[in-house]
Amino acid sequence: MRESDHLATSQRYFPAGSLSTRAGVQWLNPQQAGWKYSGLAIITVQAGQLLTIDPNILRGAESALIPLNTQNVRVTVDSNSYELVGRPGVFAGATDWLFISPNSSISITSSVDGEIALATSIAESDFPTKYVAALDVVEIRGAADATREVRPFMHPDHFSDASHLMAVELVTPDGNVSSYPPHRHDGIGECKVNNEEIYYFRIGKVGDVHGDPEGFGFHRTYSAPEDPNFFDDSVTIHDGDIYLVPRGYHGPCVAMPGYPMYYLNVLAGETSPRSMDFCDDPNHGWIRTSWQNEVPDPRVPWRVKP
Repeated sequence: MRESDHLATSQRYFPAGSLSTRAGVQWLNPQQAGWKYSGLAIITVQAGQLLTIDPNILRGAESALIPLNTQNVRVTVDSNSYELVGRPGVFAGATDWLFISPNSSISITSSVDGEIALATSIAESDFPTKYVAALDVVEIRGAADATREVRPFMHPDHFSDASHLMAVELVTPDGNVSSYPPHRHDGIGECKVNNEEIYYFRIGKVGDVHGDPEGFGFHRTYSAPEDPNFFDDSVTIHDGDIYLVPRGYHGPCVAMPGYPMYYLNVLAGETSPRSMDFCDDPNHGWIRTSWQNEVPDPRVPWRVKP
């Protein structure tokens, strides 16, 4: 790897805990990311304790509050209270969530210790705060060892009340790959959609409902030929890591045997209306047609009971 590439990688890859701004909070804002829209906060909650969200995270930003591994969550947004069922972990299935209007005041209490994700995007328009039940829709993509589960809870096709923010969850069974074939949405060349994207990873162990410190996987992102700024990252991913995709083809994500992989994708960009369309790497797009002769991995949808 060239030295210039190494320095660039350090600006895109953030190991678990490296973004902590205070005890129990990891916060990545657009300024830190070096782009305009997308942000993410991972916030630890403790059972029975009232937690007030830093108003700087919400200033000028619409957000999605997503329980990761906490349950019975009461969220007060300004003067309105909402009860979230939550879940014991990201490998247990989908969760209900809140779409929160910009500049809101938020406080949280939970019945158990755990974490929530707060996905954000700078927003010019203002939609009202809304409770959203867990989505029954699950998309099974790929086939054979490229089978994965997509939970499209904030995909534009399923949630329209947002200015720029989009988010989906994805689970890759252990031994499989996802984000494949490699694809991009960077507005370069013929790829018209332009989204900034955050990957937030949890690496589990077979039978666990949430992350495990022993596990690891791999992720690749690389620049398109039309991009004058070459880079090619192949990163070892551990539980709780974050990777930023400002541009370029991303994929594959590789889940090692014994260690299923979850990631939360947070996307936002200048494209209007919101779109998650993408352009495959033309060298590898043919792989999609090969799946016509394959069957999906029967382990998907992936569900682990606590």
